[in-house]
Amino acid sequence: MTIRAVLAGTGHYLPSKILTNDDMSEFVETSDEWIIARTGIRQRHQAAEGELTSDLATHAAHEALADAGLTPDDIDLIVVATTTPDFTFPATATIVQKNLGMTHGAAFDLQAVCSGFIYGVNVVDAMIRSGAAKNVLLIGAETFTRILDFTDRTTCVLFGDGAGAVVLCAQDVSEDGQGVLASFIRSDGHHKDLLHVDGGPSSTGTVGHVRMIGNQVFKRAVTDIADAMRQCAAKVDMPIEDIDWFVPHQANQRILNGVAKKLKIDPDTVISTVAKHANTSAASVPLALHTAIMDGRIKRGDTVMLEAFGGGFTWGAALLRY
Repeated sequence: MTIRAVLAGTGHYLPSKILTNDDMSEFVETSDEWIIARTGIRQRHQAAEGELTSDLATHAAHEALADAGLTPDDIDLIVVATTTPDFTFPATATIVQKNLGMTHGAAFDLQAVCSGFIYGVNVVDAMIRSGAAKNVLLIGAETFTRILDFTDRTTCVLFGDGAGAVVLCAQDVSEDGQGVLASFIRSDGHHKDLLHVDGGPSSTGTVGHVRMIGNQVFKRAVTDIADAMRQCAAKVDMPIEDIDWFVPHQANQRILNGVAKKLKIDPDTVISTVAKHANTSAASVPLALHTAIMDGRIKRGDTVMLEAFGGGFTWGAALLRY
């Protein structure tokens, strides 16, 4: 028997306001056909005025806790993966902690852009295996539309707001039991100019806007994601073809298709929510995971590969048995 981080519950939250591709054409020169052909995106959600990243995260956290049959009193750690925190400090996770009525445990943010949730799985898994945490809320939450330049059609059509949450619990399981089986994370800081925000507290004193050279990001994303998935699966000697489901970061349908083709994955086993949610950065993987569990595709006992690629560059994968 061994201690593993077992997925006990999932939750999500999407703001009520929806921006369709036709809505986007009112901001920039674009069209529904142009966006769908290049990205697969049909709509995205946008947080209301005054609706903060911590609000989205808190909604998702409540749903995940209910799904796990736990209360905030049972949680000893909250980790929020986000690129769009409420404030420079304190950590958004501590605000979620307050919102949940917790006066115990610890809470911190994790910043790896779109790979944030995968990095979070890696960190939480290590903490649970070491005994440093028992029941953990891991949340990916973003109000990414707040850092978009709505005059730049190459970026503003790609992103949306949302939050996804999971509860990971320490359990003593058999070798073929549930839980996180392996994770793999990497970064390469030499490519900042390909995908970055042109502002920050230390550099400009402003928030800044997203800037991206999409074609170059696409090439790196497909190659690095495929490599991460291979290396993650190899840690437990599991052939890619034996994995039941793949839950990728929902950046662009063309990237999802490119990775599946490169690894010869059955497209029907790849969960895609990009058409409805667009790219919600650190929230996209837990949102897609929640969707596939709730609609019955992912069932208990299934093996699931999560993966993501983000600015930095950061990338990674995590393999679990649900």
